[in-house]
Amino acid sequence: MRRPIVTLSLVAATLALANPAAAQETKVAIGLSGWTGFAPLTLAKEAGIFRKNGLDVSLKKIPQKDRHLAIASGDVQCAATTVETWIIWNANGVATTQIFQLDKSYGADGMAVRNHVQKISELKGKTVAASAPGTAPYFTLAWFLKKNGLSVKDVTVVNLEPAPAAQAFVAGQNDAAMSYEPYLSTVRANPQAGKIIATTLDYPMIMDTFGCTPKFLAENPKAAKALADSYFEALDMIAKEPKRSFEIMGADVKQSAEQFEASQKYLRWQDRAANRAFFAGPHAEFSREAANLLLEIGIIKQIPDLSKLADTRFIM
Repeated sequence: MRRPIVTLSLVAATLALANPAAAQETKVAIGLSGWTGFAPLTLAKEAGIFRKNGLDVSLKKIPQKDRHLAIASGDVQCAATTVETWIIWNANGVATTQIFQLDKSYGADGMAVRNHVQKISELKGKTVAASAPGTAPYFTLAWFLKKNGLSVKDVTVVNLEPAPAAQAFVAGQNDAAMSYEPYLSTVRANPQAGKIIATTLDYPMIMDTFGCTPKFLAENPKAAKALADSYFEALDMIAKEPKRSFEIMGADVKQSAEQFEASQKYLRWQDRAANRAFFAGPHAEFSREAANLLLEIGIIKQIPDLSKLADTRFIM
Protein backbone atom coordinates (compact mmCIF):
# COMPACT_ATOMS: atom_id res chain seq x y z
CA MET A 1 0.00 0.00 0.00
CA ARG A 2 2.92 2.37 0.60
CA ARG A 3 4.50 1.99 -2.83
CA PRO A 4 2.02 4.14 -4.83
CA ILE A 5 2.41 6.93 -2.26
CA VAL A 6 6.18 6.93 -2.67
CA THR A 7 5.80 6.96 -6.45
CA LEU A 8 3.38 9.91 -6.34
CA SER A 9 5.72 11.81 -4.05
CA LEU A 10 8.60 11.30 -6.45
CA VAL A 11 6.45 12.48 -9.36
CA ALA A 12 5.39 15.58 -7.44
CA ALA A 13 8.99 16.39 -6.54
CA THR A 14 10.08 15.93 -10.15
CA LEU A 15 7.34 18.27 -11.39
CA ALA A 16 8.29 20.88 -8.81
CA LEU A 17 11.90 20.80 -9.95
CA ALA A 18 10.86 21.04 -13.58
CA ASN A 19 8.66 24.05 -12.85
CA PRO A 20 10.23 25.99 -9.97
CA ALA A 21 7.95 29.02 -10.52
CA ALA A 22 4.91 26.91 -9.74
CA ALA A 23 6.57 25.58 -6.60
CA GLN A 24 7.68 29.00 -5.35
CA GLU A 25 4.85 31.35 -6.29
CA THR A 26 4.70 34.39 -4.07
CA LYS A 27 1.23 35.06 -2.72
CA VAL A 28 0.08 38.66 -2.95
CA ALA A 29 -3.36 40.18 -2.42
CA ILE A 30 -4.17 43.39 -4.27
CA GLY A 31 -6.91 45.85 -3.35
CA LEU A 32 -8.57 47.65 -6.26
CA SER A 33 -11.90 48.67 -7.81
CA GLY A 34 -13.66 48.15 -11.13
CA TRP A 35 -12.08 51.32 -12.56
CA THR A 36 -11.17 50.84 -16.20
CA GLY A 37 -7.59 51.95 -15.60
CA PHE A 38 -6.95 49.00 -13.28
CA ALA A 39 -8.22 46.43 -15.78
CA PRO A 40 -4.78 45.31 -17.03
CA LEU A 41 -4.23 43.86 -13.55
CA THR A 42 -7.32 41.72 -14.09
CA LEU A 43 -5.99 40.74 -17.51
CA ALA A 44 -2.62 39.78 -16.01
CA LYS A 45 -4.39 37.46 -13.60
CA GLU A 46 -6.97 35.93 -15.94
CA ALA A 47 -4.52 35.46 -18.84
CA GLY A 48 -2.01 33.72 -16.57
CA ILE A 49 0.67 36.42 -16.78
CA PHE A 50 1.05 36.78 -13.03
CA ARG A 51 1.32 33.05 -12.55
CA LYS A 52 3.87 32.73 -15.38
CA ASN A 53 6.00 35.27 -13.54
CA GLY A 54 5.89 33.35 -10.26
CA LEU A 55 3.01 35.17 -8.56
CA ASP A 56 -0.12 33.80 -6.92
CA VAL A 57 -2.28 36.94 -7.08
CA SER A 58 -5.71 37.51 -5.59
CA LEU A 59 -7.58 40.65 -6.65
CA LYS A 60 -9.96 42.04 -4.05
CA LYS A 61 -12.58 44.64 -4.93
CA ILE A 62 -12.46 47.10 -2.04
CA PRO A 63 -13.96 50.63 -2.09
CA GLN A 64 -11.25 53.25 -2.16
CA LYS A 65 -12.38 54.66 1.18
CA ASP A 66 -11.66 51.28 2.82
CA ARG A 67 -8.59 50.14 0.89
CA HIS A 68 -6.10 51.54 3.40
CA LEU A 69 -7.87 49.63 6.18
CA ALA A 70 -7.32 46.40 4.26
CA ILE A 71 -3.63 47.26 3.92
CA ALA A 72 -3.30 48.17 7.60
CA SER A 73 -4.95 44.90 8.64
CA GLY A 74 -2.73 42.84 6.36
CA ASP A 75 -5.69 41.63 4.30
CA VAL A 76 -3.91 42.99 1.19
CA GLN A 77 -0.25 43.79 0.68
CA CYS A 78 -0.59 45.97 -2.41
CA ALA A 79 -3.18 48.26 -3.98
CA ALA A 80 -4.05 50.35 -6.98
CA THR A 81 -5.23 53.91 -6.42
CA THR A 82 -4.67 57.55 -7.35
CA VAL A 83 -1.43 59.38 -6.63
CA GLU A 84 -2.93 61.72 -4.03
CA THR A 85 -4.47 58.81 -2.13
CA TRP A 86 -1.02 57.47 -1.24
CA ILE A 87 -0.32 60.86 0.34
CA ILE A 88 -3.46 60.53 2.46
CA TRP A 89 -2.67 56.98 3.56
CA ASN A 90 0.89 57.83 4.56
CA ALA A 91 -0.21 61.00 6.33
CA ASN A 92 -2.58 58.86 8.38
CA GLY A 93 -0.01 56.26 9.37
CA VAL A 94 -0.58 53.61 6.69
CA ALA A 95 2.89 53.24 5.22
CA THR A 96 2.82 52.47 1.49
CA THR A 97 5.15 52.97 -1.46
CA GLN A 98 4.28 53.42 -5.13
CA ILE A 99 6.26 51.23 -7.52
CA PHE A 100 4.75 51.83 -10.97
CA GLN A 101 2.19 53.97 -12.75
CA LEU A 102 -0.95 52.37 -14.13
CA ASP A 103 -2.76 55.03 -16.13
CA LYS A 104 -3.61 58.65 -16.75
CA SER A 105 -7.20 59.76 -17.12
CA TYR A 106 -8.01 61.48 -20.41
CA GLY A 107 -11.65 62.33 -19.81
CA ALA A 108 -12.46 59.17 -17.85
CA ASP A 109 -13.16 61.08 -14.62
CA GLY A 110 -15.67 63.89 -14.63
CA MET A 111 -18.47 65.96 -13.22
CA ALA A 112 -22.04 65.60 -14.46
CA VAL A 113 -24.44 68.52 -14.05
CA ARG A 114 -27.98 69.33 -15.08
CA ASN A 115 -28.32 70.73 -18.58
CA HIS A 116 -29.15 74.26 -17.39
CA VAL A 117 -25.83 74.62 -15.55
CA GLN A 118 -23.36 76.55 -17.66
CA LYS A 119 -20.41 76.94 -15.28
CA ILE A 120 -19.05 74.98 -12.34
CA SER A 121 -19.22 78.16 -10.25
CA GLU A 122 -23.03 77.92 -10.53
CA LEU A 123 -22.96 74.89 -8.24
CA LYS A 124 -22.57 77.06 -5.14
CA GLY A 125 -25.22 75.95 -2.65
CA LYS A 126 -26.10 72.88 -4.75
CA THR A 127 -25.96 69.15 -3.97
CA VAL A 128 -23.17 67.04 -5.46
CA ALA A 129 -22.87 63.25 -5.24
CA ALA A 130 -19.30 62.07 -4.65
CA SER A 131 -17.44 59.36 -2.79
CA ALA A 132 -16.33 60.02 0.79
CA PRO A 133 -13.48 62.38 1.70
CA GLY A 134 -10.13 60.72 1.04
CA THR A 135 -11.21 59.20 -2.28
CA ALA A 136 -10.39 60.17 -5.87
CA PRO A 137 -13.90 61.45 -6.77
CA TYR A 138 -13.96 63.68 -3.68
CA PHE A 139 -10.48 64.98 -4.48
CA THR A 140 -11.54 65.56 -8.10
CA LEU A 141 -14.53 67.55 -6.86
CA ALA A 142 -12.27 69.66 -4.61
CA TRP A 143 -9.83 70.23 -7.49
CA PHE A 144 -12.54 71.25 -9.98
CA LEU A 145 -14.19 73.57 -7.46
CA LYS A 146 -10.89 75.23 -6.49
CA LYS A 147 -10.07 75.89 -10.14
CA ASN A 148 -13.44 77.67 -10.39
CA GLY A 149 -13.24 79.80 -7.25
CA LEU A 150 -15.17 77.50 -4.91
CA SER A 151 -14.40 74.92 -2.23
CA VAL A 152 -16.13 71.78 -0.97
CA LYS A 153 -17.62 74.00 1.78
CA ASP A 154 -19.64 75.80 -0.91
CA VAL A 155 -21.64 72.67 -1.86
CA THR A 156 -23.49 69.90 -0.07
CA VAL A 157 -21.76 66.59 -0.71
CA VAL A 158 -23.84 63.41 -0.73
CA ASN A 159 -21.55 60.41 -0.37
CA LEU A 160 -22.18 57.92 -3.18
CA GLU A 161 -19.67 55.67 -4.91
CA PRO A 162 -19.07 56.30 -8.66
CA ALA A 163 -21.56 53.71 -9.97
CA PRO A 164 -24.55 54.68 -7.75
CA ALA A 165 -23.64 58.37 -8.12
CA ALA A 166 -24.05 58.12 -11.91
CA GLN A 167 -27.20 56.01 -11.59
CA ALA A 168 -28.79 58.39 -9.10
CA PHE A 169 -27.97 61.37 -11.31
CA VAL A 170 -29.60 59.78 -14.35
CA ALA A 171 -32.63 59.01 -12.15
CA GLY A 172 -32.97 62.72 -11.36
CA GLN A 173 -31.28 62.88 -7.96
CA ASN A 174 -28.77 65.59 -6.96
CA ASP A 175 -27.67 68.64 -8.92
CA ALA A 176 -24.33 67.18 -9.92
CA ALA A 177 -22.32 63.97 -9.61
CA MET A 178 -18.70 62.89 -9.65
CA SER A 179 -17.99 59.59 -11.39
CA TYR A 180 -15.53 57.76 -13.62
CA GLU A 181 -15.49 55.15 -16.35
CA PRO A 182 -17.06 52.76 -16.97
CA TYR A 183 -19.85 54.37 -14.89
CA LEU A 184 -19.52 57.87 -16.35
CA SER A 185 -20.76 56.43 -19.64
CA THR A 186 -24.15 56.01 -17.94
CA VAL A 187 -24.41 59.80 -18.08
CA ARG A 188 -23.02 59.96 -21.60
CA ALA A 189 -25.77 57.55 -22.69
CA ASN A 190 -28.54 59.65 -21.10
CA PRO A 191 -28.10 63.25 -22.31
CA GLN A 192 -31.64 64.15 -21.30
CA ALA A 193 -30.64 63.79 -17.64
CA GLY A 194 -27.69 66.13 -17.86
CA LYS A 195 -24.24 66.70 -19.30
CA ILE A 196 -20.61 66.28 -18.38
CA ILE A 197 -19.38 69.78 -17.75
CA ALA A 198 -15.74 68.93 -17.05
CA THR A 199 -13.41 65.96 -17.16
CA THR A 200 -9.73 65.27 -16.74
CA LEU A 201 -9.24 66.58 -20.27
CA ASP A 202 -10.03 70.00 -18.82
CA TYR A 203 -8.21 69.38 -15.55
CA PRO A 204 -5.53 66.67 -15.97
CA MET A 205 -5.15 65.56 -12.36
CA ILE A 206 -6.15 61.89 -12.06
CA MET A 207 -3.20 59.52 -12.31
CA ASP A 208 -3.21 56.01 -10.90
CA THR A 209 -0.28 54.11 -9.49
CA PHE A 210 0.36 50.71 -7.95
CA GLY A 211 2.04 50.33 -4.59
CA CYS A 212 2.72 48.00 -1.69
CA THR A 213 3.70 48.13 1.94
CA PRO A 214 7.40 48.76 2.65
CA LYS A 215 7.45 45.42 4.48
CA PHE A 216 6.26 43.51 1.40
CA LEU A 217 8.77 45.29 -0.84
CA ALA A 218 11.66 44.63 1.55
CA GLU A 219 10.80 40.95 1.90
CA ASN A 220 9.78 40.33 -1.74
CA PRO A 221 11.79 42.51 -4.15
CA LYS A 222 11.66 39.86 -6.90
CA ALA A 223 7.89 39.64 -6.57
CA ALA A 224 7.62 43.43 -6.75
CA LYS A 225 9.61 43.40 -9.99
CA ALA A 226 7.37 40.59 -11.28
CA LEU A 227 4.27 42.65 -10.50
CA ALA A 228 5.59 45.56 -12.56
CA ASP A 229 6.78 43.31 -15.39
CA SER A 230 3.42 41.52 -15.45
CA TYR A 231 1.57 44.81 -15.81
CA PHE A 232 3.71 45.83 -18.77
CA GLU A 233 3.23 42.37 -20.33
CA ALA A 234 -0.54 42.84 -19.98
CA LEU A 235 -0.25 46.10 -21.93
CA ASP A 236 1.68 44.24 -24.63
CA MET A 237 -1.12 41.68 -24.78
CA ILE A 238 -3.72 44.43 -25.21
CA ALA A 239 -1.74 45.76 -28.16
CA LYS A 240 -1.32 42.32 -29.74
CA GLU A 241 -4.70 40.77 -28.90
CA PRO A 242 -7.11 43.67 -28.32
CA LYS A 243 -10.37 41.77 -28.84
CA ARG A 244 -9.51 38.94 -26.45
CA SER A 245 -8.09 41.42 -23.94
CA PHE A 246 -11.18 43.64 -24.02
CA GLU A 247 -13.40 40.57 -23.56
CA ILE A 248 -11.48 39.50 -20.45
CA MET A 249 -11.32 42.98 -18.94
CA GLY A 250 -14.90 43.83 -19.84
CA ALA A 251 -16.29 40.67 -18.27
CA ASP A 252 -14.91 41.77 -14.90
CA VAL A 253 -17.16 44.86 -14.91
CA LYS A 254 -20.08 43.22 -16.75
CA GLN A 255 -19.34 44.93 -20.06
CA SER A 256 -19.07 43.50 -23.55
CA ALA A 257 -15.74 43.76 -25.33
CA GLU A 258 -17.18 46.61 -27.40
CA GLN A 259 -18.43 48.52 -24.34
CA PHE A 260 -15.11 48.12 -22.58
CA GLU A 261 -13.18 49.24 -25.65
CA ALA A 262 -15.30 52.40 -25.73
CA SER A 263 -14.70 53.18 -22.05
CA GLN A 264 -10.92 52.68 -22.23
CA LYS A 265 -10.66 55.38 -24.88
CA TYR A 266 -10.94 57.94 -22.08
CA LEU A 267 -7.64 56.96 -20.46
CA ARG A 268 -4.07 56.02 -21.32
CA TRP A 269 -2.36 53.03 -19.76
CA GLN A 270 1.30 53.82 -19.08
CA ASP A 271 4.03 51.56 -20.43
CA ARG A 272 7.56 51.22 -19.05
CA ALA A 273 8.91 54.24 -20.95
CA ALA A 274 6.00 56.42 -19.82
CA ASN A 275 6.59 55.24 -16.25
CA ARG A 276 10.23 56.29 -16.32
CA ALA A 277 9.31 59.73 -17.66
CA PHE A 278 6.55 60.18 -15.06
CA PHE A 279 8.68 59.33 -12.05
CA ALA A 280 11.55 61.48 -13.36
CA GLY A 281 9.70 64.67 -12.40
CA PRO A 282 5.92 65.00 -12.95
CA HIS A 283 5.10 62.60 -10.10
CA ALA A 284 6.90 64.75 -7.52
CA GLU A 285 5.49 67.99 -8.94
CA PHE A 286 1.90 66.77 -8.83
CA SER A 287 2.36 65.25 -5.37
CA ARG A 288 3.39 68.64 -3.97
CA GLU A 289 0.35 70.45 -5.40
CA ALA A 290 -2.00 67.65 -4.37
CA ALA A 291 -0.61 67.55 -0.84
CA ASN A 292 -1.19 71.27 -0.40
CA LEU A 293 -4.81 70.96 -1.52
CA LEU A 294 -5.39 67.97 0.77
CA LEU A 295 -4.04 70.01 3.67
CA GLU A 296 -6.20 72.98 2.70
CA ILE A 297 -9.46 70.99 2.65
CA GLY A 298 -8.65 69.17 5.87
CA ILE A 299 -8.16 65.66 4.51
CA ILE A 300 -4.69 65.50 6.06
CA LYS A 301 -3.29 67.28 9.12
CA GLN A 302 0.30 67.30 7.93
CA ILE A 303 2.16 66.53 4.71
CA PRO A 304 4.21 63.31 4.88
CA ASP A 305 7.72 63.01 3.49
CA LEU A 306 6.86 63.04 -0.23
CA SER A 307 10.35 61.89 -1.21
CA LYS A 308 9.67 58.47 0.32
CA LEU A 309 6.39 57.72 -1.46
CA ALA A 310 7.85 56.07 -4.57
CA ASP A 311 10.45 53.38 -5.32
CA THR A 312 11.41 53.30 -8.99
CA ARG A 313 13.70 50.24 -8.87
CA PHE A 314 11.05 47.97 -10.33
CA ILE A 315 10.38 49.84 -13.60
CA MET A 316 13.97 49.80 -14.79
